[in-house]
Amino acid sequence: MFLAEKGIDVDYVQVDIQKGENLTAEMRAKNPLGKIPILELDDGTCIAETDAICTYFEALQPEPPLMGTTPVEKATISMWQRQVEFAFMMQIGMCFQHTTGYFKDRMTPVPEFGKEAGINASKYLNILERRLGVKEFIAGDTFSIADITALCAMDFARVVKIRMTDEHVNLAGWYEAVSNRESAKA
Repeated sequence: MFLAEKGIDVDYVQVDIQKGENLTAEMRAKNPLGKIPILELDDGTCIAETDAICTYFEALQPEPPLMGTTPVEKATISMWQRQVEFAFMMQIGMCFQHTTGYFKDRMTPVPEFGKEAGINASKYLNILERRLGVKEFIAGDTFSIADITALCAMDFARVVKIRMTDEHVNLAGWYEAVSNRESAKA
């Protein structure tokens, strides 16, 4: 979605994480953690972690800005991006990993931890609801990487049955608006 907003085309290589293709020696040479995504540049440089990859593309092509232009915008967007990533997306990921058993071949799921992570993610919806009651977008008045991360997290959350409630009016309006962006179809 970030690349689509910027109008940047890249070649994609699909990696089957269920089969563990991300854990091969070749992939670990690109990212020792064995996680994806990984951006591999023409010179062989590999950049892992979504935020780092987006930072690279933001520097390469600053327009439209998705990570801010002024020091205050950059810091505010970075703050909200980290909060959405850690308090929402990561909690959903931990809920998924520990309650579904999807990766039980390579980790020991702790269902109680997964349940607690799901509760934490659900609580974060209330923070987003309040924020979107005073701002059009999560990090302020313009669409940003924080909105992209939150939208991806909201969509992923459905897998573990974390959803908005009727009380999340502002969040629902935001979700509809950002889901209808052309880049959301990417």
